[in-house]
Amino acid sequence: MSDKINILFILADQLRASSLPVYGEQQIETPNLDRLASEGVVFSNAISSCPLCTPYRGMLLTGRYPQTTGMLVNFIRIRHDEIGIGDTFSHASYRTAWIGKWHLHSGAFPEFDSYRDYVPEGRDRLGFQFWRAYNFHTNYFNGWVGIDDWWGEHWGGYETNALTRYAFRFLDAIEDEPFCLFISPHQPHNTTFGTDRAPEEYYARLHNRLALPDNVPDGQLEAAQEMYRHYLAMILALDDMVGDLLAYLDRTGRADNTLVVFASDHGTQGGAHGWRPWRKRAPYEESIRVPLIMRLPGVIEGGVTRDTLVAPTDLFPSLCGLCGISTPRTVEGFDLSRAWRGTPGAPERKAILAMNFTGHNDRTVDGDPSHLEGQEWRAVRTKQHVYIQWLDGEVELFDVQRDPLQLDNLAALPEMEEVRSRMAATLTQLMAERNDELVPGSTYADWLDNYRRIVRNVHGPLGDPEGIPDWSLLS
Repeated sequence: MSDKINILFILADQLRASSLPVYGEQQIETPNLDRLASEGVVFSNAISSCPLCTPYRGMLLTGRYPQTTGMLVNFIRIRHDEIGIGDTFSHASYRTAWIGKWHLHSGAFPEFDSYRDYVPEGRDRLGFQFWRAYNFHTNYFNGWVGIDDWWGEHWGGYETNALTRYAFRFLDAIEDEPFCLFISPHQPHNTTFGTDRAPEEYYARLHNRLALPDNVPDGQLEAAQEMYRHYLAMILALDDMVGDLLAYLDRTGRADNTLVVFASDHGTQGGAHGWRPWRKRAPYEESIRVPLIMRLPGVIEGGVTRDTLVAPTDLFPSLCGLCGISTPRTVEGFDLSRAWRGTPGAPERKAILAMNFTGHNDRTVDGDPSHLEGQEWRAVRTKQHVYIQWLDGEVELFDVQRDPLQLDNLAALPEMEEVRSRMAATLTQLMAERNDELVPGSTYADWLDNYRRIVRNVHGPLGDPEGIPDWSLLS
């Protein structure tokens, strides 16, 4: 058996931290995630700094900010010259695999019927070798994945079970070789297919009436109540998936040498602050605070919670740090692996820059003046506070430790002037580091060509979007 550390990274979609029992939800039971937490570490300050699928996934897989990669909205084709996690671990003699949702391609945009959302072989897959994936669709029962040579296949049954079977197929085939495996179920994202989002057995485990947080106003209560039943049912399916994967590692003798990571790309508002239940792209905890749980026996202490601030750009270099692999020089995030291990005095972030660039999930258009459908904003998140600046000039300041539901905007209080000024200065500094400006969403229209390829970033025009990477930057 290889002495290299394996990686099994489970990336849920639209799962906010507060909806898991590990983070405080008391209306469901998730024994498998609870087990992972008891044997590993729970991070209380993992932040989705651009709470939308494609921008987050771009940051995760390249370690670079949206201002650099150009991944500002969904259904964008990632540049071929980006160096990703798949490239890096393949170069280090790992067997690499991506299973499930990808969402770093234009796919079938605009998505009307969700058919044949294929991601071609080659640089569009960023170095992942084994591929059982789709760019984007929400057909969770008997859905579809792409394979190779423009072939695809339908899976039988429910998505979480099907993706687990693909993972077993990959792991069985490579035997004792080191692996870097990403499994990305679409749950608990909404779907337009049918009325149920999960098998009936999961709905049967839920209370008839669910409790909702106090920051859900009366006008959103009924819609949020309906949404949350689907949401929790899908979370229960995810938990069973985690249990099956952990059992496989135990059964095959790989558990002690495998880093298991459970994370999510962003959360969902669930009606909080008046936003419609399935909405994200908000600067509030429901959208930006996501689960991050990991286990690596003998390396990461078990049964602890750490308040380390973790941004999506930090995941790539930190995985490299844990596995002893050189981080590509293209990466803009921080290696937090020493903090993940709990090393005393390990360097940590003091603040995270968070952002929303446009008024629509999929298009570079101006935002909604009411804020409720997604106006452009920037924010800075520390362990204690979040400071939000909207495009229209409104500012908000919350103490997320004392007021996690963000019911009390402190921005206008005289006694908070020092905190507000300090947070505003930090925001200005972090934006300057990225050459970033808070501007209307339509400003970014020329960043994409007619094929939704990225041809520009904050520094100006870019070269061929289908050019090859500079592989000398791998180390």
